[in-house]
Order: sequence, then structure tokens, then C-alpha cells
Amino acid sequence: MEIKYLAAAIAVLAGAVSAIADGIICMKAVDGIARNPEVYSKVRTTMILGCALSETTAIYALVIAILILFI
Repeated sequence: MEIKYLAAAIAVLAGAVSAIADGIICMKAVDGIARNPEVYSKVRTTMILGCALSETTAIYALVIAILILFI
């Protein structure tokens, strides 16, 4: 029974990694915009796409954790 909770906790760790990745993506985007303000729209678009892809990992991890706990 305890193995199930450990597996769910490991799945939730993917959400923490996703949050760290979002922070790094935003940090690098702001750094790029600060260095070259003319590319604001291209950097913003790429940043939003990167954050969206990173967040899907967190959503999948949450779904997997819920499935492990309740099924």
C-alpha cells in the first residue's frame, strides 16, 4: 500500500521540475529581451510556447498521480 503513495509522490515531482523549467524559461526570455528589445514579440511568442509545453508535463504528472492514488 505504501508503494502506491511513493509512486504518486514521484509523479508529483515532475510538477516541481516543470515549475523550475518555467522559471528558467522566463528568466532567459527576460534576459534576451533586456539585451535586444527589438525581438520582443518573437521572444515572447517562443517563451509562451515553451511554458505551455513545460506545463503539459505538470498536468500529465498530476493526472498520473491521481490515477495511481485512486485506481
